[in-house]
Amino acid sequence: MVDASTLVLFRKCLKPDIIMEANEYILATTKEKASKSNGKDDNNTPPASGGGTAKPDNSKVSENRGTLMLDATCAPSNIRYPQDFSLLNEAREILETTIIRFCKTYGLIRPIMYRRQARKNYLALAKTKKRSTKKIRATICKQLAYIRRDIKYLEGFMSGGYAPSMKEISLLLTIYKLYEQQNYMYQNKVHSVTDRIVSISQPWLRPIVRGKTKTPVEFGAKFDLSLDENGYGRIEKISYDAYNESTVLTDAINRFRERTGYYPERVLADQIYRTRDNRSFCKLHGIRLSGPKLGRPSETAKADKKVEYQDNTDRIEIERTFSLSKRCYGMGLIRTKLEETTLTSIALSVFVTNLFKIQARILSALTLLIRVLRLKSADLELEAV
Repeated sequence: MVDASTLVLFRKCLKPDIIMEANEYILATTKEKASKSNGKDDNNTPPASGGGTAKPDNSKVSENRGTLMLDATCAPSNIRYPQDFSLLNEAREILETTIIRFCKTYGLIRPIMYRRQARKNYLALAKTKKRSTKKIRATICKQLAYIRRDIKYLEGFMSGGYAPSMKEISLLLTIYKLYEQQNYMYQNKVHSVTDRIVSISQPWLRPIVRGKTKTPVEFGAKFDLSLDENGYGRIEKISYDAYNESTVLTDAINRFRERTGYYPERVLADQIYRTRDNRSFCKLHGIRLSGPKLGRPSETAKADKKVEYQDNTDRIEIERTFSLSKRCYGMGLIRTKLEETTLTSIALSVFVTNLFKIQARILSALTLLIRVLRLKSADLELEAV
């Protein structure tokens, strides 16, 4: 019998590496079928004169071919917008529930916690439309005091030999770290700290600054996606921590060469990838990196502008892929709660996007074949008449 827990165990077995391996297998199979359907072997060219077999041209095998598009985005997770006083209130409620569970399970006397006053203090700020800095700091100070007292109660219970459950241990460790971060920010009057916790249930999430007009900061996994000339995507790097996208370019190009046997002719990427190191790497391997050249404009400035405009036009494909995956295939809001399953959901979204692109190409080829057959049948009918 299959129940919900069985499906969860099956989903946990699907790691992101397995999904991406299946993605590579599907794309490789699609490429082989496409080359066979063309019916033209590029390597088997007829001999120039007389008999004998043609030898492959090694110079043509090593020359650059194809296009590689690369860009980064964030897959936001379904969490409440993190506010300091709201996170502290949630941590306080979890601590109070744990203390009550301890007292009921082990027959202990419930300590005084002033739960109603703490809740009232939180709601007084949460329901206020205009929140002044003074009022926010006062609320955070009181919530920190409540949490500090509850932590002392729990430490007293545990020192007496009473142990929390496994689920409570992970929550308590997260709350301890959250308390340290919030207390540090309150004492030093700062608003940032390393590895800042933005969700108690998902402490691995980090704020990712994207600089977009609609959502300047997103909370989820950041990843780099590459597209080949056929528009099929591959995840080059994925992480919950913010990182500089420019470090991914050389690895993506090397993986492109491992798959195809040659370097790409051009790489379409935005400005953050065009560092001096990446420019020199592309120049060394004969790759044209999109964007304007460094230095003064040359005599061929008009031709360079045309090429740059065409590159920017072609690079829209990767933005279209992001939009399609976020609108239709679940990448716009990740609803899974575990660290591994969140990465699996993102990999599945990329995998499904590729599958639908392959399906659309197969359907368009079948439609074209049907039209050709209809035209031929119409010509045969006319000849018979």
